[in-house]
Amino acid sequence: MKKLKLHNRSYKALLVSFKEWLDILGYSDKVVKYSPIFLQEFFYWLEQNGHDNISTITRKNITDYYTYLKQRPNQSYGGALSNPSLNGHISALKRFNEYLKKHNAKSLSIHLRFEKKDRLTEMDIATQEEVKGLFEATAFTSPLQRFRLRDKAILVILYSCGLRRNEAVNLNLNDVLFDKERILVRKTKNFKQRFVPINNYNLRILEDYIFDARLEFYKANESEALFTSSTGGRMGGQAIKLRLRAIIKATNNNDLKDKRITPHKLRHSIATHLLEQGVTIKAVSQFLGHSSLESTQVYTHLIKQDIQ
Repeated sequence: MKKLKLHNRSYKALLVSFKEWLDILGYSDKVVKYSPIFLQEFFYWLEQNGHDNISTITRKNITDYYTYLKQRPNQSYGGALSNPSLNGHISALKRFNEYLKKHNAKSLSIHLRFEKKDRLTEMDIATQEEVKGLFEATAFTSPLQRFRLRDKAILVILYSCGLRRNEAVNLNLNDVLFDKERILVRKTKNFKQRFVPINNYNLRILEDYIFDARLEFYKANESEALFTSSTGGRMGGQAIKLRLRAIIKATNNNDLKDKRITPHKLRHSIATHLLEQGVTIKAVSQFLGHSSLESTQVYTHLIKQDIQ
């Protein structure tokens, strides 16, 4: 979507202004980043279908665009867009509509309902044996030890600690509290920082990365980020996602490859495994940083299914 080039000057100006508006209003980094990307695809679709003025857009145009979204392939994995992706597009359009209203412009006629969340299936969960395979595969992900140790540390944060990808990106060195056996997660989805427990085994993995590997990365001593890139900056979400793909590839496990495990699916996996081991749903909810138990209950049907 980022490569879609706009030619309409008014659309390009609206896109810049919309992003500035989101930033000024204090929306999350994720919203500020992705809402304009979703809107850019909408503008691109308008251009391709001969609509050069936002004021002439009708309700049918919006419906036609949404039909297009539901039919277009997922550029990362193939197949159709997931319900969360479709909902992201809807949210962006609704926010843009609010932007138009606040700027006294003609608003869009948006009557789109959010799609239901995709129900988790076994394809969304890596088994404990598959997770073990991921950790073992870090021994083969790179000829350079610093990359191998960083890959292993990434797995600790994403799986063992259950952090969201953006939470992992924003971790700093001083957020690893070795003496307290805790990880301090500051930048969370619901803006409530939390402490995540971590055992000695996983702390040793982080220790090996921080003290033996991290300093070998370019300008690492000038950054406070836990995960640093080859160019000396903080690793971004896409970079972490690509490293996970490299780890999965190194397992040579076709079943695991078919699951297309993402950072968030590792989070699903640890939640499911904890519940399977008898940890209470309330404790798992606190571990994940969910704002309500309802968010955690999505994992329980998988466990019931296994029991049956």
